[in-house]
Amino acid sequence: MTLQQRIGALSVTPMSAESGIISGDTIPATVSASPGWRSPTASLRCGTDIDRVSPSPPLSPRIGVMRPDLSVAWQALMTEEAAPAEVREYKEVVGAGAQVKEKGVPVYVMMPLDSVTTGNAVSRRKAVNASMQALKSAGVEGVMMDVWWGLVEREAPGEYNWGGYVELMEMAKKHGLKVQAVMSFHQCGGNVGDSCTIPLPKWAVEEIDKDPELAYTDQWGRRNYEYISLGCDTLPVLKGRTPIQCYSDFMRSFRDRFEHLLGDTIVEIQVGMGPAGELRYPSYPEQNETWKFPGIGAFQCYDKYMLSHLKTAAEAAGKPEWGSTGPRDAGHYNNWPEDTDFFRKEGGGWNCPYGEFFLTWYSEMLLSHGERILSSVKSIFDNTGVKISVKIAGIHWHYGTRSHAPELTAGYYNTRFRDGYLPIAQMLARHGAIFNFTCIEMRDQEQPQDAQCAPEKLVRQVALATGEAQVPLAGENALPRYDEFAHEKILKASWLDVDGNEGGEREMCAFTYLRMTPDLFQQENWRRFVAFVKKMKEGKNGEQVEREAEHFVHVSQPLEQEAAVALMH
Repeated sequence: MTLQQRIGALSVTPMSAESGIISGDTIPATVSASPGWRSPTASLRCGTDIDRVSPSPPLSPRIGVMRPDLSVAWQALMTEEAAPAEVREYKEVVGAGAQVKEKGVPVYVMMPLDSVTTGNAVSRRKAVNASMQALKSAGVEGVMMDVWWGLVEREAPGEYNWGGYVELMEMAKKHGLKVQAVMSFHQCGGNVGDSCTIPLPKWAVEEIDKDPELAYTDQWGRRNYEYISLGCDTLPVLKGRTPIQCYSDFMRSFRDRFEHLLGDTIVEIQVGMGPAGELRYPSYPEQNETWKFPGIGAFQCYDKYMLSHLKTAAEAAGKPEWGSTGPRDAGHYNNWPEDTDFFRKEGGGWNCPYGEFFLTWYSEMLLSHGERILSSVKSIFDNTGVKISVKIAGIHWHYGTRSHAPELTAGYYNTRFRDGYLPIAQMLARHGAIFNFTCIEMRDQEQPQDAQCAPEKLVRQVALATGEAQVPLAGENALPRYDEFAHEKILKASWLDVDGNEGGEREMCAFTYLRMTPDLFQQENWRRFVAFVKKMKEGKNGEQVEREAEHFVHVSQPLEQEAAVALMH
């Protein structure tokens, strides 16, 4: 079996050996998941679509579907002149967040969402191993992998099966790759690009079945089972433990199991804090077509636990009449701001005393959720040498309006008159955490203008906020992009050139590329990716990068037999 075919097995769709996909390396068949808004008792199901992830829905030019020609990937493995990427310390966070680092931005690559199977084994092991070797040879710093709560602690409270992750971590170590480990406390499935479904742990789902109020709820009574409502963070609703205790115990078990790799191979812990792992409310769920881009979304504060907090806050503010419900005039998921009384620009409720009270409470509940988890994380991973990061969604649609409605429903109190990202950055700075942000590859002109999308302006605002708060900023692309336009946009954004001063010293501390799929190893995509990695690592003044990348891609020994042997060792 050729290395080209082995790497091709990364696809979740079994194909013939001729097309570069190995049926034998796909994960075992599993039970189909239930669609849409439903009881959370769903089974894990792997999808057939090639992963297109990002939790932050955007609209960028889609690259045409190409037959995965993966010959370049195995050629890269045989390249004698491609020296191994130098081992570098992950960019330090010093004091209040000042960055002391080498020039250039290290690039990580996201692994497939289903890298570990329901049986706690590595999915498509040989293909993942070959791909890691190829990424290392290209100068990639490391990989990002989701560590699913729903897989590791699936069967019973406090019983952790780290099986597949042990092997993946050792595989990364063997290839000299760093690891960004994502503590994924959410359900996989229901967000942009989710190509498989991984529910919350069975025992947690049982508790939600008994008390559906544990799930986020909208004003129409729809339940969302992606993540347990933050309204019950401190209540012992999960078989005697609070959600925060469950998350903490999980991370403590992770620390103990992988202690020998922390700070060396595992250099970052990204802590999931909501749907898609992002610190936000599930305000724009795609399941069952509840929400479609570029709808404004809907507030998620109607479970009894959230309403109890709202009642307390209203009474404390001397306005008990404000505590019985959230806004009833905020429209539906797929409305636009001007369709609603609450979000309209003239006389909208968002800019009135009640609206200001509600939006302050709603956003502060989200910040408090982050504070609670980070306080625990800091004590668990203190003195281990790992960095802590938190992912924030890149909600760029309707950014040009006054109310910024989609950001408000997600919990980011950001309007034309208020900076909603500075409080988030300041909260992260207090805990020494990295601000991880998406949609870095997008250009304003690529988006639908009638929806007033402005990803570039949003990224600039976030860069300014993190600069003021002295918190490191890391980035991700929101959609798979292999074109040079996207790469150049990422490169420029990584310089954090917010004031037009390209000589500035501040850069992103890391960039994570979405994602490890067969398309990445298609010949032309791989050539561009190799050049992109070199440009990112060498900073603004990297010369001859294109020629060096071309040399790297083409200088090879196409000996498939030797490559196949290498795969087996």
